[in-house]
Amino acid sequence: MQKKIALIFLLSALWCGATAQIQHVEPLNWWVGMKNKNLQLLVHGNNIGETTPVINYPGISIKKIHKADSKNYLFIDVVVEKNTKPGTFPIRFQKAGKTLYSYDYSVLPRLSESAERKGFNASDVIYLITPDRFVNGDYTNDVVPAMKETQINRKFEGARHGGDIRGIINSLDYISSMGFTAIWPTPLLENDMPSYSYHGYAITNHYKVDPRFGTLEDYKELSLKARQKGIKLIFDEVLNHTGLGYWWTNDLPFKNWINYPNAYQATNHRRTVNQDKYASEFDKNLMKNGWFDKMMPDMNGQNPFMANYLIQNSIWWIETLQLGGIRQDTYGYSDKTFLKNWSCALMHEYPNFSIVGEEWSINPLITSYWQKGKQNADGYDGCLTSVMDFPLQAALVEALKEKDDANFGKGLPALYEALANDFVYANPFQILTMGDNHDMDRLYTQLNNDAELTKMALTFLLTTRGVPQLFYGTEVLMENTGHHKNDGLIRSDFPGGWKEDTVSAFSGKGLSPQQLDMQLYLKKLLNWRKNNTIIATGKTLHFAPSGGVYVYFRYTNEAKVMVVLNKSKQAQTLDLARYSEILKEGSVVKNVVTDEVKTLGNTLSVAGKSAVVFEVK
Repeated sequence: MQKKIALIFLLSALWCGATAQIQHVEPLNWWVGMKNKNLQLLVHGNNIGETTPVINYPGISIKKIHKADSKNYLFIDVVVEKNTKPGTFPIRFQKAGKTLYSYDYSVLPRLSESAERKGFNASDVIYLITPDRFVNGDYTNDVVPAMKETQINRKFEGARHGGDIRGIINSLDYISSMGFTAIWPTPLLENDMPSYSYHGYAITNHYKVDPRFGTLEDYKELSLKARQKGIKLIFDEVLNHTGLGYWWTNDLPFKNWINYPNAYQATNHRRTVNQDKYASEFDKNLMKNGWFDKMMPDMNGQNPFMANYLIQNSIWWIETLQLGGIRQDTYGYSDKTFLKNWSCALMHEYPNFSIVGEEWSINPLITSYWQKGKQNADGYDGCLTSVMDFPLQAALVEALKEKDDANFGKGLPALYEALANDFVYANPFQILTMGDNHDMDRLYTQLNNDAELTKMALTFLLTTRGVPQLFYGTEVLMENTGHHKNDGLIRSDFPGGWKEDTVSAFSGKGLSPQQLDMQLYLKKLLNWRKNNTIIATGKTLHFAPSGGVYVYFRYTNEAKVMVVLNKSKQAQTLDLARYSEILKEGSVVKNVVTDEVKTLGNTLSVAGKSAVVFEVK
């Protein structure tokens, strides 16, 4: 009996050692019923490339096996038929007819409504959050000894401060009550880098939540509880580059898995090469192949195995978290054929989904190139639904800071002209608009700490076409004055997000009257917008600015909204005859913030440095 027990323990130990040889199988699982029934598994383990995988499960078959340059990888093309029964099955890795290793893999049932999920649209307002700097909801995960960066230091802008997923979950009531309908947290995946790991953009494992933010179950809980409150979750993704500390860095599957694997070579950031008729091949290649940062290797989307890996990772997160959208970092830095294949693969699976790409250019001819439906001179036609409207952002800030000069397009006339450029976009209603984000000076700082101009900018963003995004803390005038482009200070801690904070944006404790006024103003405007479809679906009619005043209308066949931006310090009296093509004399209007109702005569007086939004009855 003792010999039998000893034999069982020996076999058990050998089996555990065998399974331990397989270090990674990705994607971690898959689903039955996907439109694309093909799946490519990445398998990583010591000498796994010298084995032959075998699957015996009804509805699942191996189509092809690929060896990599490294003998520690295998890529397995698997077909998952639509009538496959969800379940778990072993993948046996054999050599000379004997099974050396076995790995249990699962295919899950897909939610019936998953393929028809709705992405974000112009009815939404997105709240952009830097998780490490928002709310610390779980102090027990602040320090994880196994990670390369273990310190918490709220006094240093480049260190980790402790915010996490639990903090966002705990804040959903606040976010919802403010009137936001979507959240975009910057990346929450593992960033096992020795410093500046808080921002999340140097990912070291595409399938692992950073434990200092929480767990995958926490992330799923965030998504579920957000949906229950009518809030969509947008996933911040990075296709172009990864972190230097990635688990595959010292053992790449293929020699060209990343670009410039042997020596750092920076990108030239010349994004115009994607449509420049005169661009050299040298500049094109350096743009798409060069590293974004010396700590961020450039992933090679031209390698078909890397391309499959990244496409499947996106789909895995959409299904796992039931996402309401993806924000794609540094769009345009990757190979554009790969970007087309990636975006179209996602939109094939989810035709009502939304993807917004970051193309940081203030030239709308550059940004519009990427949007689905754009008729480009070179024939490029990707499936990206939305782009970030950096051209309008730049025009908005300058318009409010500059003195108006209609002859030279300065001040408000520049904003008018910027909006007039919408003819270059395939779908301007789906463009993401913003006053700032986590990579630029805060809006209040850009506008020289002028609360009235900030209020005017936010009013414009919440009433013009597109999908507005506000950066956390904008509602309480967070700023980085005196520290231009200091990312760590731009992403400062949200007041009240730590139990030791003496000022709280959640309760209002310690906020100045100016901060409280802005918070209440935004809350009223956001909740009005959330319940008024005219801003999401209405057409735009605008009138060229005059005397420091810009007037525009959003309208449908059933309703109208009139917006007046008066940048001048003095009150202005508008002659309403100018707007007679859309505004009838004697119209009844309601101020959506103050709820004041009035009947219009021939003129309308507007206070100096103010923004007014009227519902026209």
